[in-house]
Amino acid sequence: METGRGPARIEVTRPGDDAGTADDRAQRRSGAGARRPAPVALLVLGHGAGGDVDAPDLVATRDAALAAGVAVALVTQPYRVAGRRAPAPAGHLDEAWRDVLAVLTAEFAGLPLIVGGRSSGARVACRTAGDVGASGIVALAFPLHPPGKPDRSRAGELLTGLPTLVVNGDRDPFGVPEATPGVEVVVLPGQRHDLRGGREDAGRAVVTWLAARGWARPE
Repeated sequence: METGRGPARIEVTRPGDDAGTADDRAQRRSGAGARRPAPVALLVLGHGAGGDVDAPDLVATRDAALAAGVAVALVTQPYRVAGRRAPAPAGHLDEAWRDVLAVLTAEFAGLPLIVGGRSSGARVACRTAGDVGASGIVALAFPLHPPGKPDRSRAGELLTGLPTLVVNGDRDPFGVPEATPGVEVVVLPGQRHDLRGGREDAGRAVVTWLAARGWARPE
């Protein structure tokens, strides 16, 4: 879709989209056959600075949320759609994100909106959560500070006044935020910034947190 900062990409998956046989999925796309279950919430996730939405923790979180009845949108920022790895300025990222969320919230009107992402994507979600009407925030691998520079803390970005879940590895060179009122922190032992070895644990942590607030179906 077009944003004020160029084309972004949105990959939306609803609960049940991937269930059943290939014929079942084709029938659902055509409007025939059994109806897919209505989602209980919408989770919108953005990627890290130089990464994509196929990051292991994002994919695992998407799959876990779908299984719990949550619709999921994975958003690729315009600079990545254009093939650039160096991130755009924060203001450009936030503007494009707000434009994407305006479209998604219209499509999923009436559902609780949870925004988030990994690393840089989590920061974008935190900075704009109030603007887009989010109910909560999911921050995977939140980069508390640049590596080796703990004096440059970004902890203030997590203080949005909204329920927030942070999932970080205890070996993340970007640091691990501390829990504060309204901000729950799950620390995955042995994991670094990519959360690759803890991706399934990350997905489970997100769904548990969502379900506790009525934003996902309990397991």
